[in-house]
Amino acid sequence: MQEITIKKFTFNDFQENTYVLSHSEREAIIIDPGCNSKLELKMLFKYIADHKLEVKLIVNTHCHIDHVLGNADVVDQYLCPLWAPIGEKEVLHSMPAVANLYGMSYTPSPEPDYWYDDNDNITLGQHSLQIINVPGHSPDSMVLYSSTGQWAIAGDVLFRDSIGRTDLPGGNHQTLLTNIKEKMYTLPDETVIYPGHGPETTIGYERSNNPFVRG
Repeated sequence: MQEITIKKFTFNDFQENTYVLSHSEREAIIIDPGCNSKLELKMLFKYIADHKLEVKLIVNTHCHIDHVLGNADVVDQYLCPLWAPIGEKEVLHSMPAVANLYGMSYTPSPEPDYWYDDNDNITLGQHSLQIINVPGHSPDSMVLYSSTGQWAIAGDVLFRDSIGRTDLPGGNHQTLLTNIKEKMYTLPDETVIYPGHGPETTIGYERSNNPFVRG
């Protein structure tokens, strides 16, 4: 089976992790484009051009401002579909006001081509990514999980030694803790977590060491 390459970029004032997934046939998916300057866009576009990748899909794990800042520019560049979680509509539509509150430059995201849920899956070459619904940080946060690759793109659900904040509109602390225990901690220990902020971790490490929620 084709091996998936995972490239991480860290963008914007919130130090958000944007991921590019690709395989040997040069198809790619961009997850959570947080690029918010000409330089950041140039970095992303150069990587894709240098590796001769064809972007097939853009996916938001959730729709907080730091994860959608680049939606408009990236969609315009690659003219490919944008997917966002169905329960994040209100969040996405409120982002111009949020950007104004933070004093950030923001071109409003285009309306997603498809509002997805956890009955869908995402394919990249021979790989199928399972969609796991893990709300709590935001109303409809999604995790993209590869059982064959033993990794997950986790958005702001679970970090190394931490969890996503729950004090924003639509957040719920107990809901997040419960969902991490019941949905994330049931994944194999060796599963690598690629979070929306900070370094990678594993399910085994977090289950034993995370100070907010242990298995």
